[in-house]
Amino acid sequence: MTKQNDLILALKCEQARRSFWCYCKLKAPDFYKESRTYLKQFCNNLQDFFYGDKKVLVINMPPRHGKSRTLTLFVQWILGKYSTHKVMTGSYNETLSTTFAKQVRDSIQEEDGIFSKVFPDIEIKYGEASMSKWALKGSEESNYLATSPTGIATGFGCNLMIIDDLIKNALEAYTQTVLEKHIEWFDNTMLQRTEKGFKIIIVMTRWAENDLAGYILREYANDVIHVNYKAVQEDGSMLCDEVLSKEDYEFKTQKMNVDIISANYQQEPIDVKGRLYQNLQEYESLPSLYEIKSKCDVADSGDDYLSNIVYAEDIRNKKAYILDVLFTNKGQEETENLLAEQLKKWKVQRAWFESNNGGKAFARLVENKTRKLGNITTVFSWNANTSNKEARILSNSTIVENNIYFPLNWKNTFKDFAVNVLGYLRAGKNKHDDGPDNLTMIAEDLDKGELEFI
Repeated sequence: MTKQNDLILALKCEQARRSFWCYCKLKAPDFYKESRTYLKQFCNNLQDFFYGDKKVLVINMPPRHGKSRTLTLFVQWILGKYSTHKVMTGSYNETLSTTFAKQVRDSIQEEDGIFSKVFPDIEIKYGEASMSKWALKGSEESNYLATSPTGIATGFGCNLMIIDDLIKNALEAYTQTVLEKHIEWFDNTMLQRTEKGFKIIIVMTRWAENDLAGYILREYANDVIHVNYKAVQEDGSMLCDEVLSKEDYEFKTQKMNVDIISANYQQEPIDVKGRLYQNLQEYESLPSLYEIKSKCDVADSGDDYLSNIVYAEDIRNKKAYILDVLFTNKGQEETENLLAEQLKKWKVQRAWFESNNGGKAFARLVENKTRKLGNITTVFSWNANTSNKEARILSNSTIVENNIYFPLNWKNTFKDFAVNVLGYLRAGKNKHDDGPDNLTMIAEDLDKGELEFI
């Protein structure tokens, strides 16, 4: 009987070397069951991605459904098959990232453990086995590094990068500066650590639409596979009753904020629920009679954006149809030229500038430049706005939604503007309000009539 058991185990080990799902079943049979189809799909997605031609895999999954556990097993499996591969993991702090690294290392080190049976030739290198950075026996370089947005990643390259839950809580998700730091860290630090043929796996709760997952899905769309798991399915059933039953789900969430439930369990960003503009309208054709106007929100400070919207105003119905958007944080000398060219291109009849913070002087510079380009059509005007900006934006949001129309595919055509507008929260920390403020200018004009020219 012992010999038969040994043969069965040997067969299972051979299957585990070939199939990541089989490795998981052998490693933790009580959790990785055939009845848990989402886990099998998750494991197969990881393996297919690793051998496929896409560079990035984004996975969103509710809590306690095995995402981090599966990833630690996946790293073990990859290093068992490819002992020269280098892996880097990043989480929101060093402690979490190091814990991930330690779990992988300890599993490889287990004497008579499953890993050693499946991959008997793989061992941790003596003297290089710290929790956050370690190497395999026979490797000339470290095989594993754990880091975070505040940690160190220089001097280490990787074939496989795993970023697991960068956002700690809802407060961070509402803080645009935190999200921007994550994106900067990814682009300027982590992405530069990758080596030829690299693979990146990002697993996180979709706290915010412009979090790292959202940024990558938008900016690297052609090289991304997206797998999205919701705890509650469209028909009301659970993703996996064995992991989270409907009864337990309702008990856990009965006192929880609705936004947090949506993000944690349904992968619906909280800023989608909390954002100011929920129902922006689009158009396919312009009205028959219109006047072409523009409104310019001049940048208040060095990191703010200049936003200039060119739109067709329906003369009969006082509706605005956006034609073009200039949304940039480039220097004044460059924006003067860009704006002068935009006004000429669209034959803008009336151009209005907010005169706060040097807006009047800026308008005159733009007027001079567009005249030199041959634009004799545009009439320039300016006026100061002394009322509270946030209050103006909030109070005019309904007018924006009901009376301003955006061109089809505007979110891609005016990408930075769209991110700024759609990311503006009704209650939260908004770092930039340039897009919403520019829309509010149009809304106020539609609501009160054309501002008096000066």
